[in-house]
Amino acid sequence: MASVAEPIVGVRNDDRFFLVMAFVMAATIFAGFSLSLALGRSSFGSPPIVHAHALVFMGWVVLYVAQNILATRGSIALHRRLGWVATGWVVAMVVLGTLVTIRLIRIGHAPFFFLPVQFLVLDPVVVLTFAGLTAAAIVLRRATQWHRRLHYCGMALLVGPALGRLLPMPLLIPYAYEVDVAAVLVFPLIGVVADIRRSGGVHPAWWWGIGTILASTVLIELITFSALGATLYALTVAGSPAAAVPGYAFPPFPGMP
Repeated sequence: MASVAEPIVGVRNDDRFFLVMAFVMAATIFAGFSLSLALGRSSFGSPPIVHAHALVFMGWVVLYVAQNILATRGSIALHRRLGWVATGWVVAMVVLGTLVTIRLIRIGHAPFFFLPVQFLVLDPVVVLTFAGLTAAAIVLRRATQWHRRLHYCGMALLVGPALGRLLPMPLLIPYAYEVDVAAVLVFPLIGVVADIRRSGGVHPAWWWGIGTILASTVLIELITFSALGATLYALTVAGSPAAAVPGYAFPPFPGMP
């Protein structure tokens, strides 16, 4: 695969692009969650598991930026050692991301611009898709162009929740999730444009990354509006305060009965 990639874009000449975009994605995530905190949508009084979730996911943002800095500086040995730390980090992200989603559903705190069933399905699928793209990037770590582009697409998925805090999601009902995905896709599409401007060609890793994101979106929609989605929701809320919350109705706006 490396032999296919190298004629399209040189191994080193796009370092600056990936470094700059790492900071852009990190800044977007910081802006989204800071705005949520400033507006009182988030609170430091959340349960410990929510704080653990936040620390682990923000830790990944720091790791991603650090890895791009190391690669740009040519500190490849340290980059590789830190990469193995990041591999274990992804496991914690999958576990905590899923557990927090289940907890929010069981207490009836799904975001009001998502159907509860949709939220239950989309969070685990998104984090698993991120993990899949990251795993592929690790497997292809010796094919630099594949490696960095697949990592980038995985990171773009993690920007989705921050974009959801920056976009006017209540005004986008019932298509808030789909609009958020479209906003996420802007990041890999920027990568496509950058490749074309630098070399006149597009590395195939971009199409694999974009295709994977789109495929996960289709999967979420299919599960959400199927008997499987309804069953998963019923099993999740059984015996909880959310047992009476309909899975296929948008929750009321905050402050409304």
